[in-house]
Amino acid sequence: MLTNQNSLMEGKKNIDFAKVKQEVRVFAPATVANMICGFDILGFAVDFPGDEVFMRRVAKPSVTILAIHGDDGRLPLDPDKNTVSACVKMLLNHLELADSIGVEIELTKHMPIGSGLGSSSASTVAGLFAINSLLGDPLSKEELMPFCVEGERLACGHGHADNVAPALMGGITLIRGYEPLDMISLPVPEDLVAGIVFPQVDVPTRDARQLIKEKVSLKDAVVQWGNIAGLVAGLYRSDYDLISRSMHDVLIEPTRAILIPEFYAMKEIALSCGVLSFGISGSGPSVVAISRGKEAAQQAVDKIQAHLNAHGIESLQFVSSVNAQGPKVINLK
Repeated sequence: MLTNQNSLMEGKKNIDFAKVKQEVRVFAPATVANMICGFDILGFAVDFPGDEVFMRRVAKPSVTILAIHGDDGRLPLDPDKNTVSACVKMLLNHLELADSIGVEIELTKHMPIGSGLGSSSASTVAGLFAINSLLGDPLSKEELMPFCVEGERLACGHGHADNVAPALMGGITLIRGYEPLDMISLPVPEDLVAGIVFPQVDVPTRDARQLIKEKVSLKDAVVQWGNIAGLVAGLYRSDYDLISRSMHDVLIEPTRAILIPEFYAMKEIALSCGVLSFGISGSGPSVVAISRGKEAAQQAVDKIQAHLNAHGIESLQFVSSVNAQGPKVINLK
């Protein structure tokens, strides 16, 4: 599957108001951006954690956030400043429905903010998928993607898609280019598993990006290009040995690892458990051990957590296969 979109789509969609729902609840998954060697161009979705959006239609044409759960009061309720509501408003304006459709939103965060697991992306994708479902699915996922990218721009100042693309499309995605957005879904080997540990330390995304060098050596660039190409080839061939050899980062990890306590100790522990590779999820501080099967991943995260605990660092762990579905409508309770 390939999308190649230069701008927000043009042309009003015909909405069948008989299909408009009264309420909907949507779950959207967390994501592991970069996939170790593919900075800003690779990412994959996991089964859990993720975020939920409950959306209810109301008589007054407006977009309101009633409540946000699980954020410790850190996210804005102002509908123009919260990425969920801002993107919903953007989509309704685009569809020329802002004067005829009103919704109330409740957002439930099931993942930590600033974890390196695509927290803002999951919320944005859940909100856009919810409003699209409420309206009877007038837009395809590909047509929703530019709105998701705008949500990332609102959240962190940079409209990258390595989180929102897998969160919306599911699976593993490659962002070949941004001008225009050119997105490719890659095959997912059946036994690929991610063991994720979130050390509860603060590594703001903006700070992590500022550490990245603007210029790199040609030698390092060639190594990184070879690793990305090898990883893609390994995914297509389900060649776990090639995947393991390729998932190494010589450009971003050396600088970002400075911000993550015990990073190299965690890496040594994970590799000793027989995982395919180990690195930083997104901008961190979450780290990911990618393995063939769950046994090695579970062993790695258990041992890493024990190590962090011994050093007085609290952490959370998640072990998941790659989520092929992306967002989904869940039953209302």
